Amino acid sequence: MLFITAGVCRSQEFMRTADLLKRQDEKNCGALTISQDLGIDSLISRSILANGRLRTMEGTRGIQGFRIQIYYSSVRNAREESARARAEFINKFPGIISYAQYQEPGYFMIRAGDYRTKTELYKDLMAIRREFPNAYPVPAVINYPGVTRN
Repeated sequence: MLFITAGVCRSQEFMRTADLLKRQDEKNCGALTISQDLGIDSLISRSILANGRLRTMEGTRGIQGFRIQIYYSSVRNAREESARARAEFINKFPGIISYAQYQEPGYFMIRAGDYRTKTELYKDLMAIRREFPNAYPVPAVINYPGVTRN
């Protein structure tokens, strides 16, 4: 019984921080030595496993964060209104990425940005609210930082 329990515990994926930071072309790089408590490696592994299952509304892998919702409606012409709202948003805020999303049973929404924390979000939210007064932050699975999508 002891061996079965040990085998099940060992089968869980465990990542070391040093393994995460390895490069493919090790011939042309220096050495990296990381000295830290093994508990940190355990927390990193748990985070990787938990976030590995998260998917954005677009279907890509992501992390938990926030977006700014600027439009949400299910009226008869919501598709056209959402397209107009997104075009207006892109025109006024070209530096902030926006996402057109559809949610069953017929809701169209426009969300903007990929923010890890509400603190990151508030500067853009205040600027957006001048043009879109009903904008508000919503929790969402966001793209990884530094990854841009069209």
